[in-house]
Amino acid sequence: MAAEGKKNPMKDIKVEKLILNCCVGESGDRLTRAARVLEQLTGQQPVFSKARYTLRSFGIRRNEKIAVHVTVRGEKALEILERGLKVKEYELLQKNFSDTGCFGFGINEHIDLGIKYDPTTGIYGMDFYVCLTRPGARVSKRKTRTGRVGYPHRIQKEEAIKWFQDKFEGVVLAKAH
Repeated sequence: MAAEGKKNPMKDIKVEKLILNCCVGESGDRLTRAARVLEQLTGQQPVFSKARYTLRSFGIRRNEKIAVHVTVRGEKALEILERGLKVKEYELLQKNFSDTGCFGFGINEHIDLGIKYDPTTGIYGMDFYVCLTRPGARVSKRKTRTGRVGYPHRIQKEEAIKWFQDKFEGVVLAKAH
């Protein structure tokens, strides 16, 4: 039996990746400027997302590029996440957390992240989505001998909330005030 005070290192939760999404809703110059903002923030080349179907009321056509996103991993992901949470004042809602242990939030202005305002670029809002994982989750992702991650090893909503409160001393509110 495990000695008192020892905890299982396989139960540690870490950030697998951070996805930054900036949906402009139209292709063209505004979208390329949003891509420049994401590249300035992350130092990585962002990817363009296309509309799935035509929405005449929004004025977008199927397969038209309408959004840009980038996936960040490792230490850089934690650093950008810290800056994003500072904008939100480390306050998230209960509904920001999914049942699979991931969470997301949005900010209205990218200049709050510490990027200098440029009048030629404009101001863009963006969505942050954080995927949490535990060691051993690769078992379900690898190519050969894939297995299933058991229910006790999956991250639940409560565990993600507890991790957020411990790691960032964050506050999770039941409802928006």
